[in-house]
Amino acid sequence: MMRTPMPTSLVLMPLVMVAACSGESNKASDPAPRSSAEASAQPPAPPAQTPVTAREVHEKNDLYEFDYSYPASAGTIPALKALLDKDLDNAQGKLKAEALEGQQAAKDNGFPYHPYTHSVEWKVVTDIPAWLSLSTLIGYYSGGAHPNYGYDTILWDRIAGQRRAPVDLFASKAALRGAIRKDFCRELDRQRAKKRSGPDMGDIPEFSQCIDPTEQTVILGSSNGKAFDRIGVLIGPYAAGPYAEGSYEVTVPVTQQVLDVVRPEFKPSFVVR
Repeated sequence: MMRTPMPTSLVLMPLVMVAACSGESNKASDPAPRSSAEASAQPPAPPAQTPVTAREVHEKNDLYEFDYSYPASAGTIPALKALLDKDLDNAQGKLKAEALEGQQAAKDNGFPYHPYTHSVEWKVVTDIPAWLSLSTLIGYYSGGAHPNYGYDTILWDRIAGQRRAPVDLFASKAALRGAIRKDFCRELDRQRAKKRSGPDMGDIPEFSQCIDPTEQTVILGSSNGKAFDRIGVLIGPYAAGPYAEGSYEVTVPVTQQVLDVVRPEFKPSFVVR
């Protein structure tokens, strides 16, 4: 597996800033103070470098709770950082607007209001020379019986300096689907059987049949740090099973059949596993 899906309530890791501390100096070993002339003859100290760190936003009040973070590897790419910052602002603004509407509706209809939530934590799937692959579980609550969640991905092309959809690296969705469907369906059914404690897939057709992997969140991964050699499919609730079963994460290898449907210009970024 590329990574384990997180629970609906995301826990964002705080950034730790470490400061160097020193005790009281030993006066006997301190160097003698320099004269002002000596001091002025010394070259000025270089300006302090501000480290690029991940951005993390947390806001909690009576109206909503909002969390959003992304890793430092994304923050070092100006265009990607700008994309993520814009997404953060849009998500926070939308949450606030919807929460205000929900709060007013609760007041008008005489039922209790429960704060809305939205949480995003971008994580690195793969960081290789030409690509940065990220994924996130998006948790949210906007009234209703329970919170919900889904997935998203960003595949950043370092050479072109732009975001690409993972499926766009292949000849077509249909070509990718045909190349991975057999392995994908086998692994999905294996995981279903494990969750359902047996091979019986149940009576609900949409929860017993195989699904289209290219209609889910497709992510590209690497085990060697040089090229993509595996493909992940992140599946949210209701897509492959009832809400109670939670999500599924299916990983399949890059085979020769997969490599054959990679667009020519992207083939150097893949390797058969």
